[in-house]
Amino acid sequence: MAWVRSAVFFIIMIFVTMFCATACLLGLLASYEFRYRVTYFWCWCCLGLLRLICGLSGRILGAENLPKTAAVVMCKHQSAWETIALQKLLPYQSWVVKRELLWIPFFGWGLWSLRPIALNRSKRVEASRQLLEKGAARIREGAWVLMFPEGTRVQPGEKGVYKPVGARLACSVEVPVVPIAVNSGEFWPRNAFCKEPGEITLSIGPPISTVGKTPQQVTREVEAWIEAEMEKISGVGPYWPKARMPLGSTGHAS
Repeated sequence: MAWVRSAVFFIIMIFVTMFCATACLLGLLASYEFRYRVTYFWCWCCLGLLRLICGLSGRILGAENLPKTAAVVMCKHQSAWETIALQKLLPYQSWVVKRELLWIPFFGWGLWSLRPIALNRSKRVEASRQLLEKGAARIREGAWVLMFPEGTRVQPGEKGVYKPVGARLACSVEVPVVPIAVNSGEFWPRNAFCKEPGEITLSIGPPISTVGKTPQQVTREVEAWIEAEMEKISGVGPYWPKARMPLGSTGHAS
C-alpha cells in the first residue's frame, strides 16, 4: 500500500514541480520575492501531499530557538524531507547545493532561479572559496545559509564526518550556527521510493555562538548537540536498522 501511495504522490508532484519551475523561470522577469513565494508554495504542496496521500507528517521541536537575524543552519541530512521542510520553516534563505542538482529538468531550473550557492564538489579548494565568498554575501543580504555538515545524506543510525566549512563561514561573518537534528530517514530514506506513514521529528537546538571560537571548536559543538539529540529522537520509524536496539521507543523526544 505504501508503494501505491508513494506512486500517486510522485505523479502529482511531477506536475506541481513542472508548474512551479516554469513559474520561477518566467519570474526571472519579475522580482526575486515572487520566485521565492513560488518555491514556498511548492514546499507547502509537497508537505501537504505527503501528509494527505502517504500519511507522513512532521513535528517541529525548539522553534523558539531560531534567532531573529540571519544565521548559518547546520542540519542532519537523512532525506529530501528536511530540505523541503526547512524551506518552509526558515526565513529567506540560500541553499548550499551540489552543482549537479541544477541540471535536473524543471526542478533544477527552478532551483537555479533562486540563486543557490551551487558548488562543484570535485574541486574542493575552489568550492570552499566560493562558499565563503557567496555565503558571506548572502548573509549580509539578510539570507540564512543552510548546510549539511556531513556533506551528504546518511543512513539512520549512522554518522558521517562533520566538516568545518560551515563553521568557517559563520565565524568569518560572526553569526551564530543553529544545529538541527532530524530522523526523516526512518520514514523516507535515501534512494527509497516508498514513503512510510508516521511522524518525522525535526529538533532545533539553541544557537551556538561563534565569537572567540575557531571553526573546529564550533564544529565540535554542532556535532555534539546534533548527535546527542539524535539519540533522543531516533529508533521510531520502520527504516530504523533492525540490527540495532530501538531508541526512543515512545516516539517522543524529551
